[in-house]
Amino acid sequence: MSRIAAKFSALRGQGRTALVPFITAGDPTKEITVPLMHTLVKNGADIIELGVPFSDPMADGPVIQRASERALLHHTSLHDVISMVQEFRQSDDQTPVVLMGYLNPIEIMGYTEFAEAAHDAGVDGVLTVDIPPEEGTDFLPALRNHGLDPIYLLAPTSTQQRIERLTSSASGFVYYVSLKGVTGAASLDIPAAAEKLAQIRAVTELPVGVGFGIKDAQTAAAMGAVADAVVVGSAIVGLVEEHAGEPEQIHATIGSLIAEMRAALDADS
Repeated sequence: MSRIAAKFSALRGQGRTALVPFITAGDPTKEITVPLMHTLVKNGADIIELGVPFSDPMADGPVIQRASERALLHHTSLHDVISMVQEFRQSDDQTPVVLMGYLNPIEIMGYTEFAEAAHDAGVDGVLTVDIPPEEGTDFLPALRNHGLDPIYLLAPTSTQQRIERLTSSASGFVYYVSLKGVTGAASLDIPAAAEKLAQIRAVTELPVGVGFGIKDAQTAAAMGAVADAVVVGSAIVGLVEEHAGEPEQIHATIGSLIAEMRAALDADS
């Protein structure tokens, strides 16, 4: 059983919702990323989504776009991100780590080379925004051959046929994008999300995480009541940006936000 599957199984047995924070690797410096990953876990993160900086992050709003820009100023590469996971694994071999990013850096590295390096470093899943399963003839086998879960995005506009196609290719969990737009946009419609989650669950037993628009403990708890996991990105990355020159404040403010979300999720479980 993969780390991701084991984590969801344990949480399900406890009646709890997974908390999945996102940070961009290398933002605002390479040196802070691994310590910040540990801060996330210490304060209640169940799975970490680690963003691979990219010059054109099309699914991301301005907050996360700027995070990629800051990381790229320090020349944070895909190799660096994999090395960060390897360093994280030196003291944490339990928390699943999902790399979130775009295809170009992986293509440059090579599918098999990437999958092998990611597996060896301790990566558990890969969410690559811009390669659907229809185009993953070589990519998907490389991931599966190295024990990596391919994770896909579903949207409010996803048809029944599309849901069936993506869930049949996925493992680990499915990521439902609750909003029509980019990260950090608009407000949540919980009833609409619940309706779509029921449609997704009708065709897959995979856990369903929900992201985009979860900003605080209140919205995390509201979505956690209907989802198997809540994914929090822009709210965290915004704090990194706000305190970019104050590493201690980055840890303190993000740690506090994650702890508040964890408490709110557990109070409603």
